Amino acid sequence: MTHTMADHAAVLREKINNKTAIVGVVGLGYVGLPLADALHTGGLGILGFDVDPSKIEMIAKGESYLKHLGADMTVRLGKSDKFDATTDFTRLDEPDVILVCVPTPVGPHLEPDLSYVIQTAVDIGARLRPGQLVVLESTTYPGTTEDEFLPAMLKSAEENGRGTFEVGKNVFLAFSPEREDPGRKSHNTTTIPKLVGGVGETSTELAAATYELGVDSVVRVSSAQVAEAAKILENVFRAVNIAMVNELKIVFDAMDIDVWEVIHAASTKPFGFMPFFPGPGLGGHCIPIDPFYLTWKAREHGHVTRFIELAGEINRGMPEFVVAKVAGALNDDEKSVKGANILVIGLAYKPNVDDTRETPAAEIIELLADRGAKLTYHDPHVPSFPSMRNYDFSMDSVSLDKATLEAADCVVIVTDHKIIDWDTIGKYASLVVDTRNAMASGTHNARIVKA
Repeated sequence: MTHTMADHAAVLREKINNKTAIVGVVGLGYVGLPLADALHTGGLGILGFDVDPSKIEMIAKGESYLKHLGADMTVRLGKSDKFDATTDFTRLDEPDVILVCVPTPVGPHLEPDLSYVIQTAVDIGARLRPGQLVVLESTTYPGTTEDEFLPAMLKSAEENGRGTFEVGKNVFLAFSPEREDPGRKSHNTTTIPKLVGGVGETSTELAAATYELGVDSVVRVSSAQVAEAAKILENVFRAVNIAMVNELKIVFDAMDIDVWEVIHAASTKPFGFMPFFPGPGLGGHCIPIDPFYLTWKAREHGHVTRFIELAGEINRGMPEFVVAKVAGALNDDEKSVKGANILVIGLAYKPNVDDTRETPAAEIIELLADRGAKLTYHDPHVPSFPSMRNYDFSMDSVSLDKATLEAADCVVIVTDHKIIDWDTIGKYASLVVDTRNAMASGTHNARIVKA
């Protein structure tokens, strides 16, 4: 059936309202998979896309490749006749709505790497058809949706003979930032409010209507740029405050003051204070990477984001601080880092998940290895050291027992998983460098050095 430009929005709106719209989700990772599940639970048909065939195979078998989400999600999707997944991107003309959940890393000089976003725009453009709604979810700098994604998509559509498109008329475009926090129990994809900003009011309305079927609260903003900027603000807010307590940690350490006790003391104030906690460095995608998208874009407009860049400098220096504390602690035991047996506790970037994206543990291990240390690690959530862009270690998680701990000259706590037996560490380890305050409670035989 051929539609005029005037009624494409009405046709798509009706499909969304009666739940006959097919939603394509590009990128079935930490963001895309739970989003697909939420909209599927809301009654929409889902077609997932990913370049990794193993993910498609695991979903079909009902197996989980994201442990923090559990197996129920992949079992539910794998058995459903309203869910399909593929590596065949020529099928991008099938969905009525396409949600783009691909990575946005930074390059070696902290410059934005939009290659995944642009490639997805090209892939969509090659199969674009009138009446489709495309929503970018990948975190990026303000203006990406209109200035980068849209031109790449339209150019691809033209080159592939897909016709002429005009946003708001026969194709629709919006930005809705992901807000996933892997492992968090208090909120999930359905309960976290969803920001939506479209390129034009019609795109905003259609995107909001789609998300409302799977998300409890949808917040509409005036433009895609506002939605993009809001996501950056959320991440900068955390990055700056974490940097502040990381800097205070160094200062208070020199004064022989426990920064953790200071933070808990300040937290007794019922107003005007929000606790943030120091650590060995930032991990995950959002906090260590996304603020640099704004600093890069700000320079294009003649501004230097000194506050954000200083926060980044402090946070990125934390692994070096941890290694210096390890070296100092070993020196107090009349040992050197070179030749020392060092056991790292926790490879994931945050507690209780298997997510190792941008984990500071990798840099800490590399820095210690460069100094001649003999490294092992224990993480029940990460049985083998995964392949990473910047690190390549052939390591498997070792058991946490009396023999392993007694053989270690130093135990370095990077991630405080609940499943870790802290009492066993305290009983059999001789020296523990604790970056997470994990050993604060209990009586331990080990000497505890906070970092």
